[in-house]
Amino acid sequence: MTGRLLVIVLLACATAAGIAMYYLQIYGFYYEVAAQPGRDVQLLPKDADAPEPIEYTAFQAIDADSSPIRYRACFETGLSLDTLSATYMAADDPEPLIAPGWFDCYDGVALGEALKAGTARAYLGTKNIHYGVDRIVAVTEDGRGYVWHVLNNCGHKAYDGTVVGEECPPRPQN
Repeated sequence: MTGRLLVIVLLACATAAGIAMYYLQIYGFYYEVAAQPGRDVQLLPKDADAPEPIEYTAFQAIDADSSPIRYRACFETGLSLDTLSATYMAADDPEPLIAPGWFDCYDGVALGEALKAGTARAYLGTKNIHYGVDRIVAVTEDGRGYVWHVLNNCGHKAYDGTVVGEECPPRPQN
């Protein structure tokens, strides 16, 4: 009888822990980001060091303080891909990250396929938006836009324990 009770308690604890981990990963740490016109969607011009805002509407975004690469956003723009490509710096080998299923406007798999097919293009939004993290902005032919964060070379080195080197900016002090 004691063995059965112990097994039931262990199973109940394991189930509760599994449900809690699932909830925290998918819902718990995310929060909605309020729109900040002129700051939400920025692209890095080919001939400049600072990003500049582009025109957009229907902005939605989520973020989490638990990781600098959990940011995801969606928007719409009237700018054409040719205009964007002529003016702004293209992102090297963009790979969109996946968003939680409940964030309906952002589909990382479909965006990745659109980037491979050439019906979407990705641009560098902001370098080092957080230490070692760049913001990538992708726009499709029909004007839908997506934003996500990726680790840059300095971020990969900093988070895997490799010596960062002189080419990376100094780490910010907390």
